[in-house]
Amino acid sequence: MPDWLNLAESLTASPALYAVLIVVSLLDSFLPLIPSEPVVILAGVAGATGQTNIMLVIAATTVGAFLGDLVPYSIGRLMGERVLKRLPVGTKRRKAYDWFERELESRGGFVLVSTRFIPVGRYLATGTAGVVRYPLRSFMLYVAISTSTWSAYTALSGYLGGVFFQENSLLAVAVGVGLAFAVTGAVEFLRYMRRRKNPVKPDDVVSGHH
Repeated sequence: MPDWLNLAESLTASPALYAVLIVVSLLDSFLPLIPSEPVVILAGVAGATGQTNIMLVIAATTVGAFLGDLVPYSIGRLMGERVLKRLPVGTKRRKAYDWFERELESRGGFVLVSTRFIPVGRYLATGTAGVVRYPLRSFMLYVAISTSTWSAYTALSGYLGGVFFQENSLLAVAVGVGLAFAVTGAVEFLRYMRRRKNPVKPDDVVSGHH
């Protein structure tokens, strides 16, 4: 597996960086071990010093993430029946699936947009949307919103870190990562507050993944 962060760092002054951003954000949409956030934040930091164009960084990341989210959705649609056979009624994974199905039916937009900021939830939501045959047009609309928002906040986290800490790129990346975690934490807090008002507990979602 390539070292994506070092690869991106070596290409900060090259147009090839945008291709790397597309690939890494695409793969991260369905492969948990691909570190897209640090790579995008690094590109954002480079944008603050003029080495990259921040708008192109956001655009490339959005394109990659959007295409990437279509992968688990498409797999879910193609293998829906097989997936359900492997989720016996009463198991934790089946409960997680049932919960996601209900949430997608009642508030699909919120689920698809908010889970984009949560790595584990990201894969489960897009894959489940395919299994339950969530309307493609609606899926693409919400995924366009979620990926562009996620790309902008991730890249701008790095950009702001670079603006305020131009003399120390390592510190700029660290600040960018901190801002990204802060936003993700805020999303998680909002989800927690919603759970308290919802009698159905989605705790099995994460444990079902493992």
